[in-house]
Amino acid sequence: MDLKDLRKQIDEIDSSLVELYEKRMEVSSAIADYKIENGKKVYDRERELEKIKTVKSLTHSEFNSIGVEELFSQIMSMSRKLQYQKLSEKGASLRLPFIQIDSLLDSARRVCYQGAEGAYSEEATIRFFGEGVNSFHVDTFRDAFGALEDGSADYAVLPIENSTAGIVSEVYDLLTEYENYIVGEQIIDIKHCLLGIPGAKLEDIQTVYSHPQSLMQSSRFLAEHSDIKQISMKNNAFAARKVSEDKDKTQAAIASKRAGEIYGLEIIKEAINQAESNSTRFIVVTNQKVFLKGAGKISLCLEIPHEAGSLYHIMSHFIYNGLNMTKIESRPIEDRNWEYRFFIDFDGNLEDSSVKNALRGLREEAKMMKILGNY
Repeated sequence: MDLKDLRKQIDEIDSSLVELYEKRMEVSSAIADYKIENGKKVYDRERELEKIKTVKSLTHSEFNSIGVEELFSQIMSMSRKLQYQKLSEKGASLRLPFIQIDSLLDSARRVCYQGAEGAYSEEATIRFFGEGVNSFHVDTFRDAFGALEDGSADYAVLPIENSTAGIVSEVYDLLTEYENYIVGEQIIDIKHCLLGIPGAKLEDIQTVYSHPQSLMQSSRFLAEHSDIKQISMKNNAFAARKVSEDKDKTQAAIASKRAGEIYGLEIIKEAINQAESNSTRFIVVTNQKVFLKGAGKISLCLEIPHEAGSLYHIMSHFIYNGLNMTKIESRPIEDRNWEYRFFIDFDGNLEDSSVKNALRGLREEAKMMKILGNY
């Protein structure tokens, strides 16, 4: 047989497959009606595992066995999505414990940020809430989450990602530990300066203080001056304050121009971070389950079964519902070696039907799902 004849056979088989697929989805629709009427969950993990085992046993090679497992996993995934869709059509809309509000500013009586006056976090706070914001600073990220928990702050402003140094992993971990939620974000351009006491020159500097990420972002400049000792601090503004208090011309801080002005330091060298487009994304967090009307981004945290294909199937809920996933990060799960928690950002609003359909599927099929916020 030539290629043309073989392709004709493939076309005939494919037509039969499509016909059988549609018949299967009709039966799945009837199953959905039954489950809705009887209050049963869509996802039956044990049934699906047994089905996979059965269809694999019908194959005649290891290659085909693997292929059939992937094929039927997808077919059953599509069946579930049809059932989730029918649940929405029948009025069984996913109810989310989040309240839509018109403004954050009316309830921003007290806002905290990590660091000290002159920190980039303070700049982000002012940029988001305005010059008149009633704000205070705390020493650590955990302190900021604690301030929300004990009610001493209504909102906290925290860095979560830098365009060159990557994520702030501690903040990701704290978002899963505390019942706090993201309600806004603010991006700040980062322009690091080397700051010293008045009269200090570059050749005087023996020690530089800054946050580890700021040291990393300035690594090219620091490599050119390898004789300068680098010491990490919890915040850039803390570094500027220390240099100001010590009044030692051999010390310098890597911090913002504003921090230098606040602590009476002079700029020894401007723009020492190597990336001209360096910026940090800050999140605005509260302990209330609220989201702004018109919010367009959703952040999730997921734990999924530690087995082949789990992440692949979870991602399909975004694809099927036409949702644009903009970011995915993983963090190790404490006390569970080589298992990871996934953080996902995607475009959407909690009032959107496509978002609700995706969240319903994710909630049923993931081991754990937490909505971190809509902002």
